[in-house]
Amino acid sequence: MRRAELITGILMAALSAYLMHKSTELPVGWISGEGPGGGFWPFWLAAFMLLSSIWVIVNWFRRSSPPSQSDEPYMDAYALKMFILVGGGVTAMIGLVEIIGMHLAAAVFLIYYIRFLGGHNWKTTLSIALPTPVITFLFFDVALNKFLPTGLMDPLYIVLYDIFL
Repeated sequence: MRRAELITGILMAALSAYLMHKSTELPVGWISGEGPGGGFWPFWLAAFMLLSSIWVIVNWFRRSSPPSQSDEPYMDAYALKMFILVGGGVTAMIGLVEIIGMHLAAAVFLIYYIRFLGGHNWKTTLSIALPTPVITFLFFDVALNKFLPTGLMDPLYIVLYDIFL
């Protein structure tokens, strides 16, 4: 696990730097009357990903994370299991976007991740997962006018757009 953590940190840092560079091909700042430029979100998300990757590498050197303390060179059975469960969850979420839309798919994924993988109680799970579709709708669709996929739930969104826009 130790070697895998370092390799992942370096690869993610390199990918982050590349994405930051590519996002500057579009306007990164705020465009008056329109909102954020096309490169704004990719740039800042990649910047935060870069900082997170650097933090993973720092923790590797300090041996302060469980993977950096492991004697396994790559992946033990638990890490493989979690990789499959999280990767399967993300894959299912992407598939659900076409059916129930991005907002609700994110809520379903959060329920799966927080409750079933994280083992948290229902109160914690629902207090995070239920506001997520509302907040993402209000933020992206209403405030920024950046419409996320609605899937087969499109008739519901037409009513919401009439109310909020």
